Amino acid sequence: MAKIQMKMPIVEMDGDEMTRILWKDIKDILLLPYIDLKTEYYDLGLPNRDATGDTVTVESALATKKYGVAVKCATITPNVQRMSEYNLHEMWKSPNGTIRRILDGTVFRAPIVVEGIRSYVPTWTKPIVLARHAYGDVYAAVDEKVASGSKAFLVIEDKEGKEISRRLVHDFNGTTGVVQGMHNCDDSIRSFAHTCFRYALEEKLPMIFATKDTISKVYDGRFKQIFEEVFEEYKDAFEKAGIWYLYTLIDDAVARVVRSEGGLLWACKNYDGDVMSDMVATAYGSLGMMTSVLVSPDGKYEYEAAHGTVTRHYYKHLKGEETSTNSVATIFAWTGALKKRGEMDGLGDLVAFAEKLERATIRTIEEGEMTGDLVPLFHREGVTPKKLNSKEFLLAIASRL
Repeated sequence: MAKIQMKMPIVEMDGDEMTRILWKDIKDILLLPYIDLKTEYYDLGLPNRDATGDTVTVESALATKKYGVAVKCATITPNVQRMSEYNLHEMWKSPNGTIRRILDGTVFRAPIVVEGIRSYVPTWTKPIVLARHAYGDVYAAVDEKVASGSKAFLVIEDKEGKEISRRLVHDFNGTTGVVQGMHNCDDSIRSFAHTCFRYALEEKLPMIFATKDTISKVYDGRFKQIFEEVFEEYKDAFEKAGIWYLYTLIDDAVARVVRSEGGLLWACKNYDGDVMSDMVATAYGSLGMMTSVLVSPDGKYEYEAAHGTVTRHYYKHLKGEETSTNSVATIFAWTGALKKRGEMDGLGDLVAFAEKLERATIRTIEEGEMTGDLVPLFHREGVTPKKLNSKEFLLAIASRL
């Protein structure tokens, strides 16, 4: 058959460890036989990030701004152990954080719902989409150890360097400790609000936004205020669409979401979104069944899996041992990027292919063929789950595709 043609490339960001192995297999087995795949390739594997002084990450983000659509493999954010393991020059920052800052994007995560894999929360019969503000807070914070007897202050200066205010954070009298300062920007918060409200309207989803403004009266209070201001622009459209917007405290939001049936958009600040997205993903079954897309205010899209590099499986792979690694979220990262590229470029056959690949992936699991992590979660009358290794699972999808 003639391969499906593309007009514009997708920015391809390769990654690390087991997901890097799966990345190549997904392309070889599920994509390249059917698509004349055009990508602008960037190797975001940790060795190449170290060799380039992490400029490759910045270049990949700028390319995403240029071409509008990217797909990213999972990558390592190094810690002390990784410094020695990879003999790094520096403990490089999270590539995801760098890309988010450059695109000023919001991360939307949603579960891949499959018949036979039940949520750990019985009431959740519909997907919960989690929107994470991808700027500032603790991820761009500065922190220091503090010696006993020291004092820490929050000092604000104007653009001429004149001190406007000075507030005591803590007097470390008789004890050592730590101090941290973090920030956010009105423009970023406003972009986050617009992106969330637009997404809710496009997907016809009611929306919850939550902070802890009763404690963090100025910082979180600013988030609440800006969201209220921006919502006024969308209020009539929400009413016409038959959906609602609710602001509440983060602890109340957790209780509401757990009691809900799902089918809503939950907007969270950066740290809340980091934590709650893993909670939501696990409750639906597995991080391997969670999609993630970074959306910028000007309509740029970066698709990736919500999980990490599956280090434990990678070490088994290096020993020549068989692995059974869930590749569903990575497949859906590719299909999400291909669909968006097809929509932007008017390529109906590319969109249709991506949708068919998603259906083939879901059918494979629903018909009882899956990776090992899904076997204990699968319960469907008349179907006995069969564990496949990493490559067998991709071949099973290909046979249905």
